[in-house]
Amino acid sequence: MTNWTEIAKLDDIPKLGARVLQTDTMSIALFRTAGDEVFAIKDECPHKKGPLSQGIVHGTSVTCPLHNWKIDLASGEALGPDAGCTNTFATRIENGLVYLALNVSEAAA
Repeated sequence: MTNWTEIAKLDDIPKLGARVLQTDTMSIALFRTAGDEVFAIKDECPHKKGPLSQGIVHGTSVTCPLHNWKIDLASGEALGPDAGCTNTFATRIENGLVYLALNVSEAAA
């Protein structure tokens, strides 16, 4: 079961930028594209654990600031020739508010 949690106003996330949401277990980077899509991924590059929230957003990917790995924001997958993946989280936007999907079993843990 999914629990949608309001986490921010869309305008609180800069276009082509990021904000970080800190949970009990990890940091989640919220990215906003030029077309106002919002993606949420674990704020950790699969390569050397660089802070993806500090990377450059282009299209629907982000470039890690440490070693220039490109990560697809929708899948969390590193784009070729690199290989690796980081966690992604579903988001939705309603009336200018951003919601994050949390698995109820994870939220209870």
